[in-house]
Amino acid sequence: MDEVVINDNEFLRQFETQVNGKLAKIEYASQERKVFLTKLTIPEEVDDPAFKDQFITAVLKQIEERNLSVVPTSPHIARFLRKHKEFKDLLPVGIRI
Repeated sequence: MDEVVINDNEFLRQFETQVNGKLAKIEYASQERKVFLTKLTIPEEVDDPAFKDQFITAVLKQIEERNLSVVPTSPHIARFLRKHKEFKDLLPVGIRI
């Protein structure tokens, strides 16, 4: 699968990418150097768990580059973070999943 290119649509407060001509997105809210990832939306036509993981990874790396923390309020993203311990440093102090 090709590299996922992430667009941070600050107006709609969502990270976006195109997949098979459809929009995949992770909605967020930000507050005090924290990004709350609230909702993951993958088009129904894209039934590929590898894409979902690749998309979440790309978003987390972009957040990491900005030196921000992540608070996963979406169950899908929280589940991803439980499986991928390499991103646990992005969680703010006191937040465990």
